[in-house]
Amino acid sequence: MWAARSSPCSSERSSVVSPARSCRLETSGSRCCRCGARGRALLPAGVAAFAEGLDQDPETVTLYLAIRELAHARLFRHSKWLRLHLLTAIGDYARGISIDTGRIEELARDIDPQHPEQIQEIISNGALIPPKTEAQEAAHARLETMLALIEGWVDVVTADAAKRIPGADAVAEMVRRRRATGGPAEHAFAALAGLELRPRRLREAAALWRLVGERSDVATRDGLWAHPDLLPSSEELDHPARLLERLGLAGATPDAEADEFDAALAQLLDGELPPHEGDAGDRQD
Repeated sequence: MWAARSSPCSSERSSVVSPARSCRLETSGSRCCRCGARGRALLPAGVAAFAEGLDQDPETVTLYLAIRELAHARLFRHSKWLRLHLLTAIGDYARGISIDTGRIEELARDIDPQHPEQIQEIISNGALIPPKTEAQEAAHARLETMLALIEGWVDVVTADAAKRIPGADAVAEMVRRRRATGGPAEHAFAALAGLELRPRRLREAAALWRLVGERSDVATRDGLWAHPDLLPSSEELDHPARLLERLGLAGATPDAEADEFDAALAQLLDGELPPHEGDAGDRQD
């Protein structure tokens, strides 16, 4: 299940690292020789590294991570514009990055050759990063909002799909913790490019997607990915009521009847429902 399938035409192996993702997973990918489509498969080494210290069955961890990867794949597959939109936002931010050679020379003069670790300290504390321009600040805000919306949506979809998997909540909590603390890739990205993503923003986005789904339905929620102009804005992330008003959901309330049905169904599947009165009378007879 974990092994990657290769095609006669080409195959590749890569390490997926993203500032918006919560972990580093070794993946193996292949391109179909007929249609050119790429595939991905989780590899045991990457899953084991992620699950280290987590008291959960490896199959549970693998299944949960696979659901997350499928959610990402589904989103990018159906929102054809999303990949180019992200690349454009990254390009807008990158165009403002400049190299201050004077600052580098000044720092180099203060480095003691006997203590090369000073170079690592300079890189890690962001001393080489020049102040952001106004254009970079705007690009950073757009990129942060977009990545938060992506990860928030994936969190909600994954939680819904994995709610019947034992231990899924524990794995989800590990994902959130890894994302909050960040790994070496995220820290290096922040130190070298000055681009950081706030965990609070990701939580706000997940809460917003959950709210839209509760006030309307999954089709309305997912329909917002049809075009970038339909997505929640940064202001709507800060004030969800504005998005509900735009969607005509300001006066809507969660479907309590559907919630009660889901709860009863869960109790039935778990064998927790009390016996029916008629059944109890038959047994007494």
